[in-house]
Amino acid sequence: MTSRFPHRRVVRGALGAVAAAALLTGVNGTPASGAAAAAGQITGIGGKCVDISGAATANGTAVQLYDCNGSAAQQWTVGGDGTIRALGKCLDVASGGTVDGTRTQLWDCNGSAAQQWTVTAAHDIVNPQADKCLDATGNSSANGTRLQIWTCTGSANQKWTAPGGGEPAPGPGAMAVAPYLYNGWGSPPSPTTVMNATGVKWFTLAFVLSNGYCNPQWDGSRPLTGGVDQQTVATVRGAGGDVIPSFGGWSGNKLESSCGSASELAAAYQKVINAYGLKAIDIDIEAAAYDSPAVQQRTVDALKIVRAGNAGIKVYVTFGTGQSGPDSSLIGRAAASGLTVDSWTIMPFDFGGAGQGMGRLTVQAAEGLKTAVKNAYGYSDDQAYRHTGISSMNGITDNSETVTVADFRTILAYAQQRHLARLTFWSVNRDRPCTGGGADTCSGVSQQPWDFTRVFAQYAG
Repeated sequence: MTSRFPHRRVVRGALGAVAAAALLTGVNGTPASGAAAAAGQITGIGGKCVDISGAATANGTAVQLYDCNGSAAQQWTVGGDGTIRALGKCLDVASGGTVDGTRTQLWDCNGSAAQQWTVTAAHDIVNPQADKCLDATGNSSANGTRLQIWTCTGSANQKWTAPGGGEPAPGPGAMAVAPYLYNGWGSPPSPTTVMNATGVKWFTLAFVLSNGYCNPQWDGSRPLTGGVDQQTVATVRGAGGDVIPSFGGWSGNKLESSCGSASELAAAYQKVINAYGLKAIDIDIEAAAYDSPAVQQRTVDALKIVRAGNAGIKVYVTFGTGQSGPDSSLIGRAAASGLTVDSWTIMPFDFGGAGQGMGRLTVQAAEGLKTAVKNAYGYSDDQAYRHTGISSMNGITDNSETVTVADFRTILAYAQQRHLARLTFWSVNRDRPCTGGGADTCSGVSQQPWDFTRVFAQYAG
């Protein structure tokens, strides 16, 4: 089957022809001492959070890495007095030690040098007394990895994203709502026009592909820098927003199959991350190239490498679904391999919904996704919702389903209630009434320009 939108999605419910998506955050740029207090999560290697084991408050409780879950055990206050606090106690170097490998712990705040920390612009958290960095033991991102102090090396297991600072991480709503923008053909809208009209700040730029080798290019043919795509990035950032490049899509050569190993694929992803200084990436898995178990595993393993090398990066995996939820085999493969992603995001369209309420069907499929993620990772319902997302399609889909503005309001209400990690759609190019334009330049339904974007831009996470 071919799509009337040649670079977009003809999506099947089974994983056999579905796909995936990814991202990163800011960090404190000033010492904790003398700065105003700021509260939130501290994220590090693998996108994991600094966590108090078992949410216990006893002196000596281990401080570790764990999947971010929004709990009080992961809410830290970087204080103006140089302390880093959670659950009413302080991050402490055990016994005031200063040698490599001394463990950190939770302890009553006592004003000692063992509880003084400086959060630097280089993303280090330093104990000045020891002149050593907060360090994830063994360069590991596994749940339960103990945190220690170690000679500062600049490695990924010593890089942290802390609350407060010159480049704060965006709220979940800001980054979560990033409609797809495609520069490949037709008349893509000016991103600043959309931003000014709707308040949306982020865009997912489609698509990074292979040029036939393990080399990333826009649509497999446009260079990463010096062209329209880099200009779009600069325009969005100049207007106070940011972008999430999307790898994959329906057509073209995929890096995931062109690259011969996980390390080569990770290096290709890294080229794009480095080219733009990215906070997030999206892996859009929907073509037959991803049917191969070897390609799926290569993608999972490459994303693990990207996680380990880019502290705080957010990774979104976007893929197809049936009406009751997606095939869960890719989710299970990732979980078994130790890969966590910030959002498993389904595309609830082109799945036999013609003549039915697409808002209702989207919610139904999203509930199936939540169950799959919950079962694979052992999450609670709330944790599972916060690791899932929806990527809809506005207007008339490839399979003649109709997604209305009212359906978007239904989807928005569900996302708000469940605190989803991602809420986006294909595409802002289509968010216009049809006036005889080229392929994929309008929605096919009655609307005013940017009506669909305005709905999702209300999402607060």
